[in-house]
Amino acid sequence: MAARTGGQALVDALVGHGVDTVFGIPGTHNLAVYSALAEHDVTHVLPRHEQGAGYAADGYARSTGRVGVALTTTGPAILNAAAAAAQAYSDSVPVLFISPGMPLQHPAHGNGLLHEIVDQSAAMAAVLGTSLRVTSVAEIPLAVQQAFAVMTTGRPRPVHLEIPLDLLDEVAEVAPVLPARPGTLHPDQAALDRAVSRLDAAETVAIVAGGGTFAAAAELAAVAELLGAGVLTTANGKGALPTGHPLFVGAGLQHAAARELCEAVDVVLALGTEFAPSDWWGGLPELAGKVVRIDVDATAISTNVVPDVALVADAAAALAALADRVQRKEPSALVATARAAHRAQAREEGAAWIELVDALADVVPRDAIIAADNAMAAYYGALSNLPLDRPHSFLYPTGAGTLGYGLPAGIGAKVANPETAVVVLHGDGGLMFSVAELATPAELRLALPIVVVDNGGYGEIRNEMDDRDEPIHAVALGSPDFVMLAQSLGCLGVRAQSAAEVAAAVDKAFHADRPTLIHVRERSRATGEA
Repeated sequence: MAARTGGQALVDALVGHGVDTVFGIPGTHNLAVYSALAEHDVTHVLPRHEQGAGYAADGYARSTGRVGVALTTTGPAILNAAAAAAQAYSDSVPVLFISPGMPLQHPAHGNGLLHEIVDQSAAMAAVLGTSLRVTSVAEIPLAVQQAFAVMTTGRPRPVHLEIPLDLLDEVAEVAPVLPARPGTLHPDQAALDRAVSRLDAAETVAIVAGGGTFAAAAELAAVAELLGAGVLTTANGKGALPTGHPLFVGAGLQHAAARELCEAVDVVLALGTEFAPSDWWGGLPELAGKVVRIDVDATAISTNVVPDVALVADAAAALAALADRVQRKEPSALVATARAAHRAQAREEGAAWIELVDALADVVPRDAIIAADNAMAAYYGALSNLPLDRPHSFLYPTGAGTLGYGLPAGIGAKVANPETAVVVLHGDGGLMFSVAELATPAELRLALPIVVVDNGGYGEIRNEMDDRDEPIHAVALGSPDFVMLAQSLGCLGVRAQSAAEVAAAVDKAFHADRPTLIHVRERSRATGEA
């Protein structure tokens, strides 16, 4: 037991759980936490907006598999981070959002205290599902332990932790709470027997690998090779199997080739994926009676697709168990056919961006991290066409589909992986959501290329209006001088006239002493230059 303020108890508990980096913005109500942070060897990253703090913590977590931490003050500050919290929830990313809350004895109907909102914890619980509000200083270490247990047991989900602001300066005797060390969830033997039987009886198998394969890349490759199975990945699963592997069919499930392969094979082995419409843009394939599904989340194992065999287990553990028992098969001709079709369809869909993506592929290492915004250059261009060989190397806001994610997520990834090449890929509209975050990597002197593909506004929405044969309006944006804006915030800025110039600038930016914004105009349907 030791006498600690609430702020000290919080930071002690975070450090005890291995936290080495916090993305946050100080405010009147969280100063006791900042005082405690100064007592520890914790890297603090100061974004320019709380939403940026949340996205940066998300990028940190996605690229490492560790918990990211976003620290805000009360009321509007934590609500500013709510969009980032929703994105982390939808994509199963473990981020701890921490904020002070109203005092313990705060009037039920309020009294106009600074940053007061009706029910902050309820608001965050509505977004995240879990918001923990403590009622004593002594409870803080326990709440941190419980939050980490939620985030690291089963399906990783973000959590909000609220500490009444009067507790942060209060001193009390505090006992540390040791981190929970969740064990590996192994598959039920009866379910494993059924899965082995189905896989052995099948002549042809396809694998759909989602974000749940983060820590199972080696096991995925082993099982794919044993089964001769073609492997498709979701956006969040991209990189789980190296692009050059002969059984890799493609990343991105929106292409007809993905549906056709899944319908053609006898069994689809689904790993850590929810069969979400945000991945299968054209609709799910017909999968009745042919799915063997592995997921760590028992509540998600039948979401969207009811499996014929369900294994509730960690992907690595379940795949290792399958590898010990399944019979070896030779790859069928379906794999090569599907790979060629997927590649052709991806290049056709991404035609407006394919020259850029191919040029980037020549200079971006295969083990790089791409922090992509919800931009056409990302989901039509890079998702299915840019080769990456590292699990969770394509950081992309799939489920919630937020704008403004790419830049702060790239900052978080680069802070977490300083020796790894990280590239941010943005559209102009999305960049304006978080453009102030250019100042953050500039101050940190991060060698971070930021490619801005400019179509003059919200190009996807413009095209959708056109497809509906409706008036096209409210989608064009003015064209700020992004290069000068970047320079004014401490970055380097480059205007590129071609894909080759973009690639050359990116290659140079990897070795710069600060971030480099590279601006290029898009030639596409949205700009009338397709």
